[in-house]
Amino acid sequence: MDKVDPIIQAQIDKTYEELFRPEKITQKSRVSQTSNGYIFLVIWANASLLRVLVRKFTGTLVKSEYRLKAQLDDAARSVVANIEEGFARPSTKEYLDFLGFSQASLVEVKGDIQRANQDGFLKSVKGSSLEDLMINLANWHDALRKSVISRGTYRNLEEGNKVPLESFRFLYDSVDSLNPETLTYEIFIELVNKTAWHLRKLVESLERKIQTDKKAVMGF
Repeated sequence: MDKVDPIIQAQIDKTYEELFRPEKITQKSRVSQTSNGYIFLVIWANASLLRVLVRKFTGTLVKSEYRLKAQLDDAARSVVANIEEGFARPSTKEYLDFLGFSQASLVEVKGDIQRANQDGFLKSVKGSSLEDLMINLANWHDALRKSVISRGTYRNLEEGNKVPLESFRFLYDSVDSLNPETLTYEIFIELVNKTAWHLRKLVESLERKIQTDKKAVMGF
């Protein structure tokens, strides 16, 4: 058998290496100028408000309802946390996976809110809305974003360690001074539905982007 020229063999080896090299995850659409760029997302602001209102509501539950409190708190937190973690993922597909987790947690929150109303823990006031609480979602988002940017995290209401660590000020008085007794089933459902709508729209947008990228790669 004729001996292959070392230079030619090197080229052959290089070609095989390139052909069978694992595909790298690209970050074309996932590169952000800031590590917390999710703060500019409407869904993140809405989900953050939902988490805060849920915490205020569950704080009024009797101790015997500790399971409802724990599950509702965890589900509301999961909606926000998965948006944040998904945003930091390197690929659009991974981002979509985490948004899917958020959607699932949001469904769980809605179910628990419905059951809390059915069981008499959360009152229903027909026609009540976020406006009754003087909460404007656009203004809330602006205040929340400024609060996060100013400190890199939520502002803590530490006053000589007299305030519990779980107490925070979001620079939005309608939320900071909210009386949990003013919360209603209708207000929660309004916020859940608005958050779900924005989540769905973002998911649809990212799915379209994946399809566009695939067509570009395939030359269509």
